[in-house]
Amino acid sequence: MNDSAPVRADGATRFERFDTKIAVLLREDLETWQRLNVTAFLVSGLGRGVPEVIGEPYEDADGVAYLPMFRQPVLVFEGTEETLTAAHARVLSRALPRAVFTSDLFATGNDRDNRAAVRAVPTGELDLVGLAVHGPRNAVDKALKGARMHP
Repeated sequence: MNDSAPVRADGATRFERFDTKIAVLLREDLETWQRLNVTAFLVSGLGRGVPEVIGEPYEDADGVAYLPMFRQPVLVFEGTEETLTAAHARVLSRALPRAVFTSDLFATGNDRDNRAAVRAVPTGELDLVGLAVHGPRNAVDKALKGARMHP
């Protein structure tokens, strides 16, 4: 983390520059509801698989507790099917923590069937519609080369 972030009058930092990045890459031809659904599923995998990305629990002024969330921003990108396939290969070659969502998962209704649908297809034949990744900023940037920020 960057210790040189600007500090507000109350002592809190305005932003932090993290050494790592959380990114989601979506295939550009998804419907809006699919983009939201895929993003939610993908980032849940990172939260479980990379627990250090989760911050501390929240609490409001009345003492009501809330679940912890990611401690850093999630950047969402989009790209073509080819961009997604190339990014997936780069993520695998760099052994970065990742989650995948394939088109087959739109037809399943539970976690067991989701896992079976992914398991049934060889890596190189996965019909990827989304990919989430966490890792060093530079490695994630290189893995997502060719993707553009989601509008």
